[in-house]
Amino acid sequence: MPIYEYKCRKCGKQFEAFQGITEPELKSCRFCKGKVNKLVSLSSFSLKGSGWYVTDYAGKKPPVKTEKTETSSETKAAETSTTSTDTSSTATSKE
Repeated sequence: MPIYEYKCRKCGKQFEAFQGITEPELKSCRFCKGKVNKLVSLSSFSLKGSGWYVTDYAGKKPPVKTEKTETSSETKAAETSTTSTDTSSTATSKE
């Protein structure tokens, strides 16, 4: 059976109640009979072992292609073709 937490609006006390999922929420405080609010609690549920996102996929990221890599290759190719053109024009003018 789940444990639910409640807080009284009147006296401010917090308390726990063992209730089935299908049972209605508590309406009154067990100490002063004031109205209560149901609290949202942290779960102790944890996924462990292989096959879960946290252990198998969370740290792995696909390689990302950057534009700098492609740009530097294009720049080198452009420099090479410019140098070849400059060399051929220099060779032609000497002849």
